[in-house]
Amino acid sequence: MNSHQESGLSKSVWSDADFEDMGWHDATVHGLHVQQTDDILPRLLLDLDYIVRWVHPVRPAKTFSFWVAPATLVFEQVWDLEGGLGFKDMHPELEIADVHRLVPDDGKQDWQQWHIEGHLFDLKFRASGFRQYFRHAPRLMPGPVLPIAERGGCCFTEVGFA
Repeated sequence: MNSHQESGLSKSVWSDADFEDMGWHDATVHGLHVQQTDDILPRLLLDLDYIVRWVHPVRPAKTFSFWVAPATLVFEQVWDLEGGLGFKDMHPELEIADVHRLVPDDGKQDWQQWHIEGHLFDLKFRASGFRQYFRHAPRLMPGPVLPIAERGGCCFTEVGFA
């Protein structure tokens, strides 16, 4: 598992064990896929631009810059999935506001409850855990979104960068 010292990314594959060290605020979701498996329960995959680090402006600059990497977020053994999308304008970018790990209230401790709260969407579900794969090393960008051509389009590859 490779790191990228300049951005502060310590490894290229993270999991639910790293949840407390992660933050998805303003991560852009480019794609969402519910993948059937040989198991009874499907997987939930999100293709996103993950903001590894926000960089405070240095004068004369007045805006933040961002270390951003394309990533695949994969939740395993998903069930009880519910949510919705709310596109109200011409630019339906999906941005994550926050990801919450909730305490199960039904005694099923093996199944974590998740809530992906977005600016134009909302997802709640149960899953056994997640992995997040940083597909490329982070790039320093003037905004929090990578150009489509530079990120390789919409992709659900489950391999961390080398």
